[in-house]
Formats: sequence, structure tokens, C-alpha cells
Amino acid sequence: EPEHATASRPSLAHRTHRVSTTMHAAAAVSLRAPVPALGRARPPIAGKRRPLQVRSAIAPSPASVDADRVRKDENECVVNTYGRTLDAPVFTHGLGCKMWDTEGKEYLDFCAGIAVNCLGHCDPDWVAAVTEQANKLCHVSNLYHTEPGATLARKLVDTCFADRVFYCNSGTEANEGAIKFARKVQMTRAKAADPDATEWATETVSFSNSFHGRTLGALNLTWKEQYRVPFEPLSPGHSFAAYGDLESAEKAIVKGKTAAVFVEPVQGEGGIFPADEAFLRGLKDICEEAGAVLIFDEVQCGLGRTGYLWGHQSVDVAPDIMTVAKPLAGGLPIGAVLCTQDVANAVAPGDHGSTFAGGPMVCNAANAVFDKVSDEKFLANVTARGEQLRSGLREALKDNGHVKEVRGSGLLVGVQLDCPAGPVVGECGKNGLLILTAGAGDVIRMLPPLVATEEEVDTAVGIVAKAMSVLDE
Repeated sequence: EPEHATASRPSLAHRTHRVSTTMHAAAAVSLRAPVPALGRARPPIAGKRRPLQVRSAIAPSPASVDADRVRKDENECVVNTYGRTLDAPVFTHGLGCKMWDTEGKEYLDFCAGIAVNCLGHCDPDWVAAVTEQANKLCHVSNLYHTEPGATLARKLVDTCFADRVFYCNSGTEANEGAIKFARKVQMTRAKAADPDATEWATETVSFSNSFHGRTLGALNLTWKEQYRVPFEPLSPGHSFAAYGDLESAEKAIVKGKTAAVFVEPVQGEGGIFPADEAFLRGLKDICEEAGAVLIFDEVQCGLGRTGYLWGHQSVDVAPDIMTVAKPLAGGLPIGAVLCTQDVANAVAPGDHGSTFAGGPMVCNAANAVFDKVSDEKFLANVTARGEQLRSGLREALKDNGHVKEVRGSGLLVGVQLDCPAGPVVGECGKNGLLILTAGAGDVIRMLPPLVATEEEVDTAVGIVAKAMSVLDE
């Protein structure tokens, strides 16, 4: 690291050792440990996979990265869809819940790549899984079988309602696939009732404050007008209902017209709103009555984020389809559509596909992630750290007049303000904490890696509490 960074802080080797010995607070989890019985009973997975060699992750130094050149190249060559500021940090490496920039400054990462890096940065088992598979076979297309994706599919269906999996590469792709599957279900049902049928349910319903992606089909489901309006007209036949309001949902969901209903068990981008059991159970009943396919979008809230393996398992209500993505491969691009056999029966070869999806390298990484996150001790630590984070924020901010509410589920936490949260997020960044906004920009969103420790949670709470003073300047 640069001399000015190392002169006042412990060496990189010391910090690497310190982080690597604390990053798994829930105790070490065997990379190939049996998946606990979190879903309905299934036969054991046939065969055994060779355990991966576990190595310590050693983070590289920022070395010769020219931050100014990086920013210049980005600003001159990359489409400006993200609006990065000219002084945004250029990160070079990370370990656990920490990242370092080109200046050697250390940050506590409570964004986790927007709920992606669930094991933090450079988890040794994840690194071993990626490097092992990269040295054997990376991509073959979906014309052939490979073991990592098949093994992952078995684990996924063994731990939830689903019978089948379709792989893709992102959350928005998963939702696009779910739209197609739901429409095909409706066509199949109509044709079974009348082989000459030419009309069936094709419309969709989603909810206020929802976020389901930015491709055209998923964009149709997304609440914020600022995302949708520039690309209208979108596909006709979509309606929004009020999140948490069954009366509103019942009016929007129409038998013979509504093909699919999308809902997030915990809304993330929309402002950190957990749905309660009464709403999700009532929504399932409405969908069954209307013949609509119920789809849970767990792209952000799924895979351990809430303290449950899947977000909907906290209320014991199962959908027909679930979409997942962000954390599943721990930083590599993956998405999946999990569905019942009834849905899968409607889908035929050629109905959908993806060149890259389910490749052996990304699925080997996902197996490493899944085996850790699905451990009950790991999930118990997520629950404990989430409770610590919410209670710590409530106590630290109880006298601040700008704070209306602290809410969330597990390590998906939001602080509702009465004003824009951007200044607080910026001030936290200056003080070494990376967080986000949500909702209408008036919610502080915190999405730490699921391996965050007690000490790291306390540190984050302290930085947020101190940064709140910027709102009164």
C-alpha cells in the first residue's frame, strides 16, 4: 500500500489475518456439509463431491492502479447510466466486510454489492471453488450436462417449495423468465380446456414501491415512474395494487385476465418493507381463486438475507414461482427461476433459454455459497446481527427528529427519514462506511455481508449516528 497509508495503520498482512479470523462469526461451516432440512423431505443427493481445499484469502495491494486514469476512462468510454461522481473511490481489493481503495483507505462495506456479496469479499472457500473450476471447465453451453449446476439444482429444490429450476444470469432475467412461464401456464390451461382456444390470461399485477428489474418486461412491473416513463409505451395489461392491502389486490387481480402476480416478501429498493403473513397468505388465496400464478421475487431478500434461507419461509407461505439472483453465486452473475412441477409441465424445450446460464464455474461458486448460507448456525448469526443492527440504530437515533422509523428483516435494514438520505450516505462514505438509499431517497438502506461481526455492526451504527448531524448543517 502507499506509504502514507501504512505509516498510520497496521500492515495489510496484519489486517488480512485479523479480518480472516473474524469474518465467520457463526463458526466455520464445512463447504460440503449436508444441507439442513429447511424444506420438505427429499431423497439425499446421489454421490459425493470431492471437498475443496480451503485456503486463506490474501488480498492484493492497490499497487500501481492509477485512480485518475480509471475515472477518466470510465467517464469517457462507459455509457453514463450510473452517474458515478468524479471523486468516487476506486476500489482495488476487499476481504470479509472490508474494502480498500487506491489511496489505501479502508471502508466497512454495508452495501455488499447491493446484497450480492453475502460471504463478503474473498471468502476462502468461494475463492477455492472459483479457481478450482476455472482450472477445469468454465463454459460449455446448455447443450451438455455438467455436474456443478445439477448439484446446485438439487440443493435448491431440496430446501424450498420448488420442484424445478431454470438458470439465467441476473434478477431481471429471472423475472422475465417468470413472466414467460406464467403466460405459458395460462395458455396450457386454456388449451387443455378447449383445444381451439385463442385467448387466455396474459396480464400482470405487482405492487406499490416494487422493484423487479429494468428490462422491458420486468420494468413493466416496477413502481417508480422515473424508471418506466422514458421507455413507454410498455407492454399493455399491467396493474399496480397497494402493497400490504388485500382489498386493493383483490380489485386488481381478475380471473381470466391476470396471468401472474409479482410480490417481494420484503421490499428492498422500494424502502425496506417486510410483508406480513396475513398479506402473503391472503394474496395466495386470491391468486388461487383467480387462477393467477403467484410469483415471489426474492432477488434481494432471498438466500439468508432475512435470517431464513428464503424470505417467504418466515411466514410459511409458498408461491408457484420464486425468482432469485443477487447473492446466489457470491459475486458472479447468476439468476434462477424456481417453480413447481405444475408450472414446469407447461414449459417445453425451446420455450426459453440462455447461452451462459448455469455454467460450471458460476455454479461451483454458487455451491460454495449455498453450503455456507444454508447452515443453521450461519442463519442464526444473520438473525442475531440483524436484531443488533436494528436495535442499535433505534437506540443511537432515538433523539434525532429526522428519524421516523427503523425497520427491516434480518440484515436488510432501513432507516426512514423525513428528508433525503443522500447527505447521510455521503457523510458515511467519507467516514469509511458504505451504505445506500432506498424508497423515495428518504431511506437509509443497509445490506452488509451476511458474515458481519458484532464489532462491525457496532462500528456501522456509530458512523451512521455521527453522520446524522449533516442533516442540520
